[in-house]
Amino acid sequence: MSAGSRLLRSELRLVLGRRRNQVGLLALAAVPVVLAIAVKVSVSEPGPEAPDFISSITENGLFVPLAALGLELPFILPLAVGIIAGDSIAGEANIGTLRYLLTVPVARARLLAVKYAATVLFTVVAVVVVAGVGAAIGIALFGSGRLTLLSGTQIGTGPAVLRVLLAMAYVVVCLSSLAAIGLFFSTLTEQPIGAGIAVIAVNVLSLILDQLPQLDWLGPYLPNHYWASYIEIFRDPINGEPLRSGVLVALAYALVAWLAAWARFAGKDVTS
Repeated sequence: MSAGSRLLRSELRLVLGRRRNQVGLLALAAVPVVLAIAVKVSVSEPGPEAPDFISSITENGLFVPLAALGLELPFILPLAVGIIAGDSIAGEANIGTLRYLLTVPVARARLLAVKYAATVLFTVVAVVVVAGVGAAIGIALFGSGRLTLLSGTQIGTGPAVLRVLLAMAYVVVCLSSLAAIGLFFSTLTEQPIGAGIAVIAVNVLSLILDQLPQLDWLGPYLPNHYWASYIEIFRDPINGEPLRSGVLVALAYALVAWLAAWARFAGKDVTS
């Protein structure tokens, strides 16, 4: 087993084994549970028209994970990813272990890649937790069966599950760009909280700028502009244009941010 793979396994155990991260995953899992129970309780009560995914929950439980992802994607999931990414390098420097970690026969670029890979894998776990818990509670409360797409077409349970998995993969790709941005900020400071706050600030600022009509030209270049495009997977036919744009933007941000992190970290004088 190579030093890089051993380092990745160790990093994953550290990230997933921390109590605070486990509590964070529980908080992420609570959202679809609360959402499903709230819809179940209020199903007979008239109210304002809900967004498509939420209003469709009573028809098929598989809409619960989709609605939960929609609720958590603007802020809660980015918060979780930002905290992990911000802690990746700055956390080691803060507690004084980064200098000793670099004595392992692993190049700095590989160490940076391992830190980024661990953050992306945590992102995968977070999305799986949200969608998995949402699917379980949704099917338990509302059943499954044939799923009516947003365009009105009905598909079977197998194709419906496949589309949910595609939506999850798309969300992971989008959030991976934020993980790379967080990795870059993490190389700039020895305070993981500061790096995490910087990631959250980037996400919130992008959300605000994306809502300004005067800056419509800027929207497609913002990191989170296409995040909600996973809903296009639930149309027939699938509108692939915003999905392709979302993937390209995410990969571009991830590449630029990771290279910036490498440029900073490769020549960084580690004293702590």
